[in-house]
Amino acid sequence: MKGIYTWSAIFAIVFASVVGDVLLARAMKQVGDVGALWRRIGFVAVIGRTLGNPYFLFGVTAMAVAFFSLLFALSWGDVSLVAPAAASLTFIGNAVAAKIFLHERVDRRRWIAAGLVAAGVALLAG
Repeated sequence: MKGIYTWSAIFAIVFASVVGDVLLARAMKQVGDVGALWRRIGFVAVIGRTLGNPYFLFGVTAMAVAFFSLLFALSWGDVSLVAPAAASLTFIGNAVAAKIFLHERVDRRRWIAAGLVAAGVALLAG
């Protein structure tokens, strides 16, 4: 039963992390080049522009959910399973989400890496 809780928490971490990463990436693409903006309009204006973006706020919320899911997972499972499984599945999820939602070009090398990571997770789970 403990294993079901651990893997459920790992999948919650992965889902919330991927959602958070995609939302934060979208927000920062809308904000623009922070360095150039900082020089042009100033630090406080960049902070205001970033914090005023709804994608940023939802992304931070999703990342907080991922963090608290990590706490639950660590209370149920071993860190030697939870941390690598969550990190590697998040890597795979980010590649898929970047392709689908952000329309990023994910090259063949990254897909191969994601496949190898998935194989590593399968070894961890078994």
